[in-house]
Amino acid sequence: MRRRNVNILLTGTASDSHTWNLVYLQLLLEELGHPVRNLGPCVADELLTAVCAAEEPGLVVISSVNGHGYRDGLSAVRALRRAGLTLPVVIGGKLGVAGAADPVQRARLLDAGCDAVFDDGDTGALKAFLAALGPGAAGPGALGHAAPGHAEGDACEVLAQSAPQAVA
Repeated sequence: MRRRNVNILLTGTASDSHTWNLVYLQLLLEELGHPVRNLGPCVADELLTAVCAAEEPGLVVISSVNGHGYRDGLSAVRALRRAGLTLPVVIGGKLGVAGAADPVQRARLLDAGCDAVFDDGDTGALKAFLAALGPGAAGPGALGHAAPGHAEGDACEVLAQSAPQAVA
């Protein structure tokens, strides 16, 4: 069976003004065969929700490198879910200011309706996630597993941003 290319909406978080990570991710995702619309940096929850409602992308990729990804990502995911949107959402990058992955913050994202949180720079996890998206991936049950406390098919995934650690 042929892999399904997914229309991806790529976005930065509300407080993150960095663009290099978004450019890198766009190029990576397009190289993998996925059409990408890049909303850019500093995207407010309201704008993200409106674009998702209007365009119904097959996947939303949220990237953060400023260390506020846990907070901003939680707000964005909650806004999408409050609007009744069930499309897959992934987030990654430098999500916290401590540098290391924070299991408490990860759990908060899971409790908000996400299925998994992957660490910064994990392009392997990104590629595996995309490969697992099959026909009908944007609908209920698409991911085939659920987070604790969530119904089977909750379509929120959290994934690592895969940009390089530094740019010279």
